[in-house]
Amino acid sequence: MLTRLKVKGFKSLADVDVRFGPFTCIAGANAVGKSNLFDAIRFLSALADRSLIEAARSVRSASGRGGDIQGLFQRRGTSYGSQMSFEADMIVPREGEDDLGQRAEAASMFLRYTLKLEYRTNGHYQDKLEILEESLTHIKRREVEGALGFYAATSWLKSLKLSTRKSPFITTEGDGTHREIWIHQDGRQGRTFRYKAAELPRTVLSTADATERPTMLLARLEMRSWRLLQLEPSAMREPDSFISDRRLGADGSHLAATFQRLAGSNLPGDVHVQVANRVSELIGDISSVDVDVDNSRQSLSLIVRDRSGVAYHARSLSDGTLRFIALVILELDPEEDGVICLEEPENGIHPARIPAMLKLLNDIALYLIEPIGPDNPLRQIIINTHSPSIVAQVFDRDLLVTELKDAFDGTNRYKQTVFSCLPNTWRAKGAMPMPLVPRGQLLAYLNPTGYSIQEDDDELVDSTSAPLGEPAVRVVDRADLQMFVAVPRTEA
Repeated sequence: MLTRLKVKGFKSLADVDVRFGPFTCIAGANAVGKSNLFDAIRFLSALADRSLIEAARSVRSASGRGGDIQGLFQRRGTSYGSQMSFEADMIVPREGEDDLGQRAEAASMFLRYTLKLEYRTNGHYQDKLEILEESLTHIKRREVEGALGFYAATSWLKSLKLSTRKSPFITTEGDGTHREIWIHQDGRQGRTFRYKAAELPRTVLSTADATERPTMLLARLEMRSWRLLQLEPSAMREPDSFISDRRLGADGSHLAATFQRLAGSNLPGDVHVQVANRVSELIGDISSVDVDVDNSRQSLSLIVRDRSGVAYHARSLSDGTLRFIALVILELDPEEDGVICLEEPENGIHPARIPAMLKLLNDIALYLIEPIGPDNPLRQIIINTHSPSIVAQVFDRDLLVTELKDAFDGTNRYKQTVFSCLPNTWRAKGAMPMPLVPRGQLLAYLNPTGYSIQEDDDELVDSTSAPLGEPAVRVVDRADLQMFVAVPRTEA
């Protein structure tokens, strides 16, 4: 779970400090940098598993091309910067396995990872990224409340394993040609490893195993689980073979194979009934969702039946229905955890069904009123949108608004992405408050032409902070925003 991300020098993220809860909605116009934040998260995820160059080439650059490494750096005037840095606060699983199946247990579940990179060429136009700083430390018990920011139940906080150790897990020592990355012992056993920073082709975190570096391994596994879902209806309509991957792909592929795996697992309750009931919230006329097994072709296809018994294969279902089914299956899958980023989840969903979509997204995310565990995994949802239907109906504490603002460094004028929150929400409080969004900035969402407010307040149920002291209010219901709403709310 990613609780805070600071980024400098990455594309339009000149200097941002963003705080996340279990569910976060990022709203903004086109081309203001919403996707750049997702790219930063994807880049960190790739760095946990690949070399520096491979990770950079896997991310879309500012020019829109993959492989353009210099284009990942912030541009000011006609030139690109040469340095970028990241600081990520994360909650990692208590236990996990390395690539060889060796078990590991984290000394602390609340960690802070820092990475600073510099772009260089060797004179032959060959790209090189050099590590200037890498560190991994644990967040101390006395710092937890301020570092989290959001409200959580005592039982949830108690399930968060913390450490009393004084030393970090990774540090950077020295400077220039003498700069070294040190890996310190984890627990009472192990030894310190030292590596010349200029010669490292990848982060030291990406080398972690269960034997001597269990906490590093859990941080690596957490970062590796961060992914962007871009659900493509064409991929979800494709049948799976008997030997297809049994995990939902980033584009929604393997939908039928994943559903079949869940249906044959030991999950409590009937998976078929659970999926059908949930999908009926979007389409009322649903009696069952199942997998059609074609033994002759050795293929699996998703099939939906209405209450009259008529069957519809995935190829004939609407785009919105397929996306909704994919998210329902993702919610039920115990193997899905980590950060899940979604671009415009409202695509293909009728405005009247937006509350059902938002409720599903909230249900996928971690509950802050139950202990962390198999029934409440560290699963986090971050979406971006420019839909008035979404913005008006999310809880105000879950909303971030993105703008692209002009900046000047004394030499060059440039554009930078700014993230802001609503007043009197948890992100606006504490020792690390985020900037506040001007209320007029929400006018386009709350009073667009032809938009009417949904009146059913019961479709979206808050399961996190409301019982714990902070009222959960939908953005459209805030008293200080009623002047902007097309159909203002009135007291009964």
